[in-house]
Amino acid sequence: MAGPLAVRPATPADRPWIEGFLHEVGGIRIARRGEVARPLDHPMLIAEDGQRPAGLLSYIVTGTECEILTVHAVTQRRGAGTALVEAIKSVARAAGCRTLWVLTTNDNVDALRFYQRRGFRIRTIRPGGVDEARRNLKPEIPEIGDHGIPLRDEIELEQELSA
Repeated sequence: MAGPLAVRPATPADRPWIEGFLHEVGGIRIARRGEVARPLDHPMLIAEDGQRPAGLLSYIVTGTECEILTVHAVTQRRGAGTALVEAIKSVARAAGCRTLWVLTTNDNVDALRFYQRRGFRIRTIRPGGVDEARRNLKPEIPEIGDHGIPLRDEIELEQELSA
């Protein structure tokens, strides 16, 4: 890492990098809660290490809740995810949100660890949520996920935001 990470809103000039990066990480279409969302249709934050992108976060504000739709680091464990999550808290508070939440899957133990270490708590588990998405929305979702774990369930985590 060349220096401290900076986080800024994505601009139209970032679109070519964002599209390529989302294709690379399989994040163009996100199935969750019985529907498909497209991160490119929502606001985003970019973490930068110097002038180079280090990570990307897309989000959706609905009423008093802010959903982290996607978070991807160019290189894991270098601080991009943490910087993006800290930045989205400020964005969410400024938008009047009281809750920040994110959805992951039962196999994504790295995400479960990441979010819980940053103060998120599990709020909902939808058994079979991924199975349903695979059947009805996104057939390319694999049957087996990270660490050889069958990919079946959706897990929502949340964090209350202080004023």
